Amino acid sequence: MAGVKQARDGAVGILTLDEPASLNAMTPDLLGALAAAVGGMTQDEGVRALILTGAGRGFCSGQNLKASEALGEDIAAGVMRFYWPAFKALRECRVPVVVAVNGVAAGGGFSLAMAGDIIVAARSASFIQVFSRIALVPDLGSTWLLPRLVGRQRALELMLLNEPLTAERAQEIGLVRQVVDDEKLMGEALVLARRLAEGPTRALVATRALVEESEHATYEAPVPPRDRASGHDPEKRRRHRGPRCLRREAQGEVHRAVRSPRRQCPGPARA
Repeated sequence: MAGVKQARDGAVGILTLDEPASLNAMTPDLLGALAAAVGGMTQDEGVRALILTGAGRGFCSGQNLKASEALGEDIAAGVMRFYWPAFKALRECRVPVVVAVNGVAAGGGFSLAMAGDIIVAARSASFIQVFSRIALVPDLGSTWLLPRLVGRQRALELMLLNEPLTAERAQEIGLVRQVVDDEKLMGEALVLARRLAEGPTRALVATRALVEESEHATYEAPVPPRDRASGHDPEKRRRHRGPRCLRREAQGEVHRAVRSPRRQCPGPARA
């Protein structure tokens, strides 16, 4: 697919942003290709984890200014139309997503790195918000994701002052899981992704949904329902559940087991 390379390593799907001349700067074509690639890759039931990375010297340098006209006069509407589907695809992906950050992750690229579940960074990686330098507020989920990862004060510091983070500093404040030598980045990302691929996919994705549950969330993370036990009467259970539990019904069996202390939590099931 143009703009995004796809590869497989067993049960791990690998997606690589492939516009190295621009440090994989975001364009409608590139992000459209990413959204399609995530959807296409995860339609294969054999894929149980994803890795997202960038080709060349950078992960993603943010918005490609040469392509900004494609967003139209209403930039916010253009971003939601052309860019958000890729972010939504990653956030709602049916499998865990490891992000392998090589080089710079700037502006929207910083947001894109946070759209996955776990970040592994090359030693040469750097993170910078950039937005306020061009009189914009952070977009594509940064204002929700970054404070949850590093805390409100550090998030505001990064957004207001635009000071770049080294990979080591990003690890210190909890933004990335680990920092590795550049030549070992994909190897370490694969080790982590294979470990996730061997796990109970449904439970892992349900765990993500529980962590992300918020009154301010702008999307609903789907969790595949588990098979019901023999004799299960959903209507009877529903009559004895409070409004909050009823609101969570779509979260799936794992969530219901956590909320009900009288039920024994089911063992992990592979997807």
